[in-house]
Amino acid sequence: MAAYNFQKQFVGAVETWQKRHTIRRIGKRTHSKPGDRIQLYTGMRTRHCRKIINPDPTCLIRQPIIIEVSETRIDSIELGGKYIEKLDEFAKSDGFDDLAAMHEFWINFNGFGSFDGFLVGWGPRTSSHRKAIDKSGPQMYPLDLVLEAV
Repeated sequence: MAAYNFQKQFVGAVETWQKRHTIRRIGKRTHSKPGDRIQLYTGMRTRHCRKIINPDPTCLIRQPIIIEVSETRIDSIELGGKYIEKLDEFAKSDGFDDLAAMHEFWINFNGFGSFDGFLVGWGPRTSSHRKAIDKSGPQMYPLDLVLEAV
């Protein structure tokens, strides 16, 4: 079971199920795979640590993602070998106001060039999760569309 930490700016969207995936760098630790429970936190390794969603949601997707970033924009996003056409909608689904905001964040945390990682997406495991999703309304770019891209 993997635990993912989210910055404050993303917590509200995760809590309301409007953000149902995360993009993470390939590293030493393994990422969740479909069927695994996922723990979603904010403030990990601080005294302000708290779990964002309880009980833990279930991983629905883990796909390789490549993001090409230039000085002025995000040039492309390839998910599971297919290019995402609606980049602005994808940025919104990842918790940003628009693609420009995602680009600014990306430059500050990952720099320019090619980013290789994984998109890890989750979904409801309980009826209380499904009720929370129903209350949040439709997503800008539902995880279903991300699943269609792969």
